[in-house]
Amino acid sequence: MRFLATAAATVAAVAALITPAHADGSLGAKGSTLTLPLTEALTTLPVAAESRAGYERSAFKHWVDADKDGCNTRAEVLKDEAVVAPEQAAGCKLSGGKWYSAYSNTYVNSASALDLDHLVPLAEGWDSGASKWTAQEREAYANDLGDSRSLIAVTAATNRSKGDKDPAAWLPPYEPYHCQYLADWIATKLRWQLAVDQAERDTLTQAIGSCPDQPIKVTLAR
Repeated sequence: MRFLATAAATVAAVAALITPAHADGSLGAKGSTLTLPLTEALTTLPVAAESRAGYERSAFKHWVDADKDGCNTRAEVLKDEAVVAPEQAAGCKLSGGKWYSAYSNTYVNSASALDLDHLVPLAEGWDSGASKWTAQEREAYANDLGDSRSLIAVTAATNRSKGDKDPAAWLPPYEPYHCQYLADWIATKLRWQLAVDQAERDTLTQAIGSCPDQPIKVTLAR
């Protein structure tokens, strides 16, 4: 009985942090805001075995021009994250500019030297829940401009080193960025109501133990 009471209290506490009060999904309705300390945010994520069965990168249509302004998702992120704004020519062709690659703690002076990384890779998203989504939901995930943590411009070398690995297999080479990376990983999984596998959960639990237990605020995307 004590276990059931504790579990009920935990569910109630999570529900109280969701706006609006009604919830369509396990964490809340699309557009609801969830705010939790980092450690509690991690324990809120469901734990489930992952499966890569049926995955194809083409299942996630990406780099679309959602607002029809001539600039696709990649260009929008590059413009937003530039520390020195690039020049924009016809067709949203970018030249000049300067960017900070947080994974490697380096500055880059050419957009062509950057990859746009899905912080939680497309394959990882598929493995942890997106295989059951609609094509429209996967497209929205692949082009998520609604949360600055979802997509990040980084050097091509670090992005390709990461590939589709989760934090159990890869962390950015720049160690002072680890806590931010882990918090953003958890926030992205919360935003899209994705699961974690046990190895991922164990790695995250250990890794964030030395990180500030600061609140994570997320607007649910689905």
